[in-house]
Amino acid sequence: MDKNLLLTSVEMAQFASTGFLRFDNLVPRELCEAAHEEMSTGKIRRRAPMGSPFSESWPDEAIGKVFRLPKVAAIIHSLVGPNPRYDHHAAHLTPANTRKGANLHQDAEYDIRDLHFDIQISFFPEDTPLESGGTLFVPGTQFRRVHEAEIKRYQNIIGQVQAICDAGTMFFWHTNIWHSARSNFTDRDRYMFKLRLNPTVRQQRLWNTDDLDSPEVIQKLNQKIPWHGQRHRIELMNRIKFWRFLTGDPTFDMALWWGRVENTPDVIVQGG
Repeated sequence: MDKNLLLTSVEMAQFASTGFLRFDNLVPRELCEAAHEEMSTGKIRRRAPMGSPFSESWPDEAIGKVFRLPKVAAIIHSLVGPNPRYDHHAAHLTPANTRKGANLHQDAEYDIRDLHFDIQISFFPEDTPLESGGTLFVPGTQFRRVHEAEIKRYQNIIGQVQAICDAGTMFFWHTNIWHSARSNFTDRDRYMFKLRLNPTVRQQRLWNTDDLDSPEVIQKLNQKIPWHGQRHRIELMNRIKFWRFLTGDPTFDMALWWGRVENTPDVIVQGG
């Protein structure tokens, strides 16, 4: 794995804060067209069972070539490590002139893990303008465990991000991020290919850590997300805990947020 293709510490800190990373024009147009043809004609089949090595998936298909691109493979490595497991995939179709109702949701409310996480990847094989919809993500929701149906009533959340993008754009996201499909007001069907992967190694310092001590890392971990409001302090606690997990540094802290609640002295001082 080319070290220079891996995510940086600043990018990992961004992932820790918002729960996703966006990369535009990551896949060449020609490959996008070939993958789109496979999606629209139903040629993408599950070649290996759930839980099998991801390397066994789609050895000859264009969609397999998409995920074997050096930069794509490096991003996957940075988040879940080498030899991830295939979980599932879906070539999500939003037909032309389709109006979506309330469908904001979280995929994995059943996931009882505290810090270990799967990733999902959204690949857009065609240009996706606003009128064609595109997946909507709510940044900073990965630590907010909810039942899927509980958040369907929310239509607009300040700071939400919609995938308005060129062909070849990919989003890599923590599987607990709140998200939804949007209405397609165009006369063309819209496809988004979604893939879920599981780690098979401890998710610790899998990225390029050369910039681990960069001041920008702390800036990313401190950034505010509008909808958090006064609960930003709780999110700082969550991020610090997550960053400790990712770096393997149990002493990492910012402004003594965890240090003050971990301060439980048991030294007994004898009175005079």
